[in-house]
Amino acid sequence: MTAPLTIPRRRLPIWPIAVLWTLALGLWGLSRQHSVWRDEAATWQVAQRSTADIWHMLGNVDVVHGLYYFLMHGFFACFGAGTTVLRLPSVLATAVAAACVAVLGHRLAGFWAGLGAGLAFGLLPAVQFYLQEGRSYALVAAGAGISTLLLVTMLKGHDRARRWAVYGATVLVCGLLNWLSLLILPAHAATLIWSRTPRRLCIRWVVTSSAALAGVLPLMVFSRGQSDQVSWIPPLTWHMMIGPAVLLAIGGLGAVADRPRAGRLSAAAVGLPLLAVPQIGLIGISLVQPLFLDRYILFSMVGLALLIGAGLGAAVQAATPRYPRASAWLVPVLVAVAVAALLPQSLAKRSPASRVDDVLAIAEDVQRLKRTGGSVLFVPAARRDTKLVSPGAFTGLRDIALATSPQKSGTLKGEEADPARIRAAMLSQRRILLVTDAPEVATPVSAQRDIMKLSVLKKYFTAVADEQVRGRRVTVYERIRPSSRLPQDP
Repeated sequence: MTAPLTIPRRRLPIWPIAVLWTLALGLWGLSRQHSVWRDEAATWQVAQRSTADIWHMLGNVDVVHGLYYFLMHGFFACFGAGTTVLRLPSVLATAVAAACVAVLGHRLAGFWAGLGAGLAFGLLPAVQFYLQEGRSYALVAAGAGISTLLLVTMLKGHDRARRWAVYGATVLVCGLLNWLSLLILPAHAATLIWSRTPRRLCIRWVVTSSAALAGVLPLMVFSRGQSDQVSWIPPLTWHMMIGPAVLLAIGGLGAVADRPRAGRLSAAAVGLPLLAVPQIGLIGISLVQPLFLDRYILFSMVGLALLIGAGLGAAVQAATPRYPRASAWLVPVLVAVAVAALLPQSLAKRSPASRVDDVLAIAEDVQRLKRTGGSVLFVPAARRDTKLVSPGAFTGLRDIALATSPQKSGTLKGEEADPARIRAAMLSQRRILLVTDAPEVATPVSAQRDIMKLSVLKKYFTAVADEQVRGRRVTVYERIRPSSRLPQDP
């Protein structure tokens, strides 16, 4: 009666299916209509700097992303800069994570649990978003999958010193990519407690984890000096916890279906802590320092996928005695239904509108509207990323507010002159292009330089052209005539 289950369990490898499935999801619409948003623009422009310039910048800003920038610098050096090259590491990393989830599910709950988990991982909305993102979050998810798979392998009796070393190195690399990924350590600790791991293995885990933590600690301490970078993250509110609550509810159902028992290494014992601990841990951290962004704990989706797979495996097992042939189709059919249900969201995530803005699109308007000998301003200064990513579009334009380039200043956006010098430079121009945010995504201007820029433009210039596209805006200003309106005030 169980033949339909035993055949695939023995003959079909699971992880290649998960890899190919996830690669297909990742490569589908990878360029997002040749759009790049501001976070990815930071990766793009920093990765093209020299290693010395990157190192110089990390002393001032973005040290938490330092390892990722160096990795992308090497990737760009080998394959060139482009949207595909920018995002391909995330696609490959997500495929690795999916493979790990599939193998974990297979080992802990059977073939159908592994297949369901491997296919479900790439379909999760958060994973679909960040598997096509030129940032480090997918790489951390891959590391979480690898380290968890290694831990399960060692807890099942294959605890070689080499595997412990690889486990520690993987946790260390993940911590250097994003030190919040160290929340995986208390999750793994919960698994050890739940499964009643022998004391000998617990000691080895403590030693290995402590070594990895010690390696990340200097980064954690140094990055505290750059905490202003995350000052924009809003304080935790009750409605921000709705998403984690839903995820924990879904994961809890999968854990219950797996029939968890204390003292047994199961999908629930591995997946539930991996899902819950990072979610709850980040909420706790955010009560002290607002840091609650789902991308920081994307790796917790490894646990959610494993629990979904366990639930699917339990459903197949329950259906097999009565419907032995039909049960073999249960997972493929449910995956097909999920694909259809998530199709609108999947399409939306692969469109430029899925992100706040598009750095590349507005560069085309700058290219069309500029005049040689003209000038350009950016409000806020961070919108200079358009110029840094598409320098050719700004050829012939003077960046009149810039005092020191991003490379020389060791910053992402460069250092601008004092307000008085910028004001004087503006008043000597006949035509200025202003690159800023479109009104629907713009935040109130607060920096004194930016307030002054807008004030001068409003009082002494008039807008003659205005283009908005995908969250960015370029406005052309020309000097108001007659010249008698020019200021004499300081």
